Amino acid sequence: MTSDQDETVVLVQHLREGGADVAHLLDQVYREPLLRFCWGYLGNMEEAEDAIQEIWFKVLTAKEVPDNFRPWLYKVARNHTLNMLRRRAKNKDGHVFSGVSQIEEVMTGHLTRMEKDELHSRVRAAVNGLPESQQEVLRLRYVEGLSRSEIGEILDLKEAIVKSRLFEGIKKLRECAPDLLST
Repeated sequence: MTSDQDETVVLVQHLREGGADVAHLLDQVYREPLLRFCWGYLGNMEEAEDAIQEIWFKVLTAKEVPDNFRPWLYKVARNHTLNMLRRRAKNKDGHVFSGVSQIEEVMTGHLTRMEKDELHSRVRAAVNGLPESQQEVLRLRYVEGLSRSEIGEILDLKEAIVKSRLFEGIKKLRECAPDLLST
């Protein structure tokens, strides 16, 4: 068992028992990956921060906490961010700022910045050309590091379908931008 798995087991025990430090432990173990995950859907760091707070509330007040906690947590987060996107689409009057500049890493030199911007732009364009279902499984697998079975649980899909979407997505990316992907 890895230390991440150990932390999750301890977290699940604390959630079930209602330990005093459970909110801190939840935040310590899952804040960074869930913030990145929510930002990936929302494209806005402030909205992602708000989403995290609401997701923590849902987790901390859940009547039952499943043994398979990580996929359940990501499913809660996914459903919450999709609901936020639906509300955003209904309310087109609100101004949404791009979160890209908010999490941009510190880069040295103009040439380095230009090269990274170009690469990010090309990768983003290639990924955006994929069907949304393939974009989502690729992000869950390669950005969030979830297993195919966890992705299947989050998206309510059979593992074979997840595997197929991953394969087809990678295949299409290689066809669109063969120099971006190695092997």
